[in-house]
Amino acid sequence: MSDELRVPVLPESVTDGLVSTWHKKEGDFVKRDEILVDIETDKVVFEVPATTDGVLTHILKQEGEIVASEEPLGTIDSQQSAPTTADKPASTAASKDTKDIVLTPAVRNLVAEHDLDPAMINGTGKGGRILKADVLQYIEQQKTNNTIADSSRPPPATTAGTTPAVRREPMSRLRAKIAERMVEVQHNAAILSTFNEVNMQAIMDMRKRYQETFQKKHGIKLGVMSFFVKAVCEALKRFPIVNASVEDNDILYHDYYDVSIAVSSPRGLVVPVIRNADQLGFAGIEQAIANFALRAKEGKLNLDELLGGTFTITNGGVFGSMLSTPLLNPPQSAILGMHNIQQRAMVENGEIVIRPMMYLALSYDHRIIDGRDAVQFLVNIKQSLEEPHRLLLDI
Repeated sequence: MSDELRVPVLPESVTDGLVSTWHKKEGDFVKRDEILVDIETDKVVFEVPATTDGVLTHILKQEGEIVASEEPLGTIDSQQSAPTTADKPASTAASKDTKDIVLTPAVRNLVAEHDLDPAMINGTGKGGRILKADVLQYIEQQKTNNTIADSSRPPPATTAGTTPAVRREPMSRLRAKIAERMVEVQHNAAILSTFNEVNMQAIMDMRKRYQETFQKKHGIKLGVMSFFVKAVCEALKRFPIVNASVEDNDILYHDYYDVSIAVSSPRGLVVPVIRNADQLGFAGIEQAIANFALRAKEGKLNLDELLGGTFTITNGGVFGSMLSTPLLNPPQSAILGMHNIQQRAMVENGEIVIRPMMYLALSYDHRIIDGRDAVQFLVNIKQSLEEPHRLLLDI
């Protein structure tokens, strides 16, 4: 009896997917709920599990093929059982079989990127599972070994006129979609940016004073992002046009505050959404962001978590950015860019003092947001951050 393996039912916003990776080959025994194939879309990667125990008899869609919702991917013969130990060659039973090694999406992507053999990597995770840190340590060790080996060799002779090597790789579905959306938003929106700077001293002092107590009570550190999310929500309430979007000749006002947070992942930038962010406390916001960051690295964000959002915050400062002009996240009409915190000389009450300063950038769609509203919106955020008690007193 054969069971069909099919593409999951894709949401309306996802038209098709790409067969990214098969983790089994024809003739392999598979177990129910074991991940067999990854389907990459322009938003997330869907992991397709086995529907039953049996043997994968046919692979109908090869890696690189485009598939639609519920399209057959392969067949599993549930009548065939797993081979016994006696049926296996002794050498196979004694060796570490690469295909049996379970890898998280993040580890799998890193292994594929560097063309590594997982069987050669020593896993330090639970049950010997390979962690991302294990892969990075293995790569560094290989570099060290290669450097030592190369130091004993004479330098290679160069040939005049040699053409440098060029590698061509297709864009991932996510990267292609990002490229398409970025070009689209620049063509369809009138984007302007306004800038300001914020003195982070009050937030730094508050975090230093209450960090230990906060972490003991909530089980998570008090970061900077929660202050920005809270400040953004308060500013959006005062300037609802910044929380709106354009649809044809209409302006859609959103009476809720779903804040998108730009997060880096192995596949590219993803923007999960904190729903009703204005109703969460500092701990709830910090926990949501930490959860998004972890699952983004592992490729386990759900599609629903990436849809919607009325305003976006992106933090280029974690990569060392001093100043930038972020692009809109359509159909949203504004995005706030955070940057690196640097100690700078500032004048306060006629005296020069050293303060931790950050530049802020607000990019906005000038079709519906006037410069006055954009500037005042950013000033309101600045005031909330420099005087965080405003967030508690609602002033």
